[in-house]
Amino acid sequence: MADISVRGRIALRAAAAASWASQKAGRGKGSMIGGLIALQIDKTIMDQLGRGRRTVLVTGTNGKSTTTRMTTAALSTLGDVATQADGANMDAGIVAALSVNRSARLAAIEVDELHLPHVTDALNPAAVVLLNLSRDQLDRVGEINMIERKLRAGLARHPDTVVIANCDDVLVTSIAYDHPNVVWVAAGSGWSMDATSCPRSGEPILWEGEREGTAAGEAGGVGKHWRSTGADFERPEPDWWLDGEELVGPDAQRFPLKLALPGRANRGNAAQAVAAAIALGADPAAAVTATGTVREIAGRYRTVQVGEHAARLLLAKNPAGWQEALSMIEPTSAGLVIAVNGQVPDGEDLSWLWDVRFEHFEGVQVVASGERATDLAVRLTYAGVEHTTVPNPLRAIASCPAGHVEVLANYTAFRDLNRDLEAKS
Repeated sequence: MADISVRGRIALRAAAAASWASQKAGRGKGSMIGGLIALQIDKTIMDQLGRGRRTVLVTGTNGKSTTTRMTTAALSTLGDVATQADGANMDAGIVAALSVNRSARLAAIEVDELHLPHVTDALNPAAVVLLNLSRDQLDRVGEINMIERKLRAGLARHPDTVVIANCDDVLVTSIAYDHPNVVWVAAGSGWSMDATSCPRSGEPILWEGEREGTAAGEAGGVGKHWRSTGADFERPEPDWWLDGEELVGPDAQRFPLKLALPGRANRGNAAQAVAAAIALGADPAAAVTATGTVREIAGRYRTVQVGEHAARLLLAKNPAGWQEALSMIEPTSAGLVIAVNGQVPDGEDLSWLWDVRFEHFEGVQVVASGERATDLAVRLTYAGVEHTTVPNPLRAIASCPAGHVEVLANYTAFRDLNRDLEAKS
């Protein structure tokens, strides 16, 4: 690794001390406070920690943590990889991840969409993975087309970086469309409500029939060819796509894709992770196999025993993520607990609940839960979903019939439920 400046070494020592103190005080792992202190002492510390590494940055509205974990697994076939253990995807968390494993020549780093341009400037990555772009916490992120323009301008400063872009997502395609070094992946896009108009002209997007490299028969425009009616802008032909249980690549290479994680979206995440690892020199077959070893991400997708209930925990944070998570619900489950909070990390405006389709839970006992259980209950009532309301998620699980229960929660509801489960164990 490149040498760290004297000021940088002081910053890292102070960060390590702060992290140690935080752990001793029982305030968590201390990675965030360590990263914050390091940046306060030396604002260039991220740049210094990135030198000498080949880095993949992963960003998007949904799937960042999962894809970063899959990318880490695929890159591990080449050597040691620095990455976040906890999904902290802003500056302090990124500095902490890079400082913990300074000897690793490879890095897979999850990045918040708003932070991608300046993190790309600091780390000069070998590759950037663009998953999807949709509305998320309007009170923090803002209008989605503005984010698209900022990301497009940021990547334009790095023409040598390989961009792994989802060509089924209109906004992502617009970000990467003019970039000189793109690998297009047909990863799917089940949510198209934020891509009804062209981000370049404002005119409608026209969704057309299936073509080679598309996933036929899926809803929401997934895999369909699309084009702008107001600009020379259309879905590119993919280099990688999914065909049933196989991942298809250049020269019609085919690899069986067997994942431990559920859902169509995770198959798309795996495809982009594989493409990123191959761009850095990984063997395709080894990279595909490695993605199948990922089983849970920070508690997501795991099943825990809660009394007579085997509860599978799912996380969703915005309309697109909720729609995808709802598609994973097992229809034969004994119950479905939906837990919604409205704290600052969630976004305090819950009007997005009305954009999510809750109308297809016939035969499943549904329980509205969380701090904003009443808001959710109103939405479920208008959706015609029979339900009960139990604000405490643990008690909501207990109210379900014995057996398998699906638990779908937004960010702080998921965090707090995991904390309560640890306290009971």
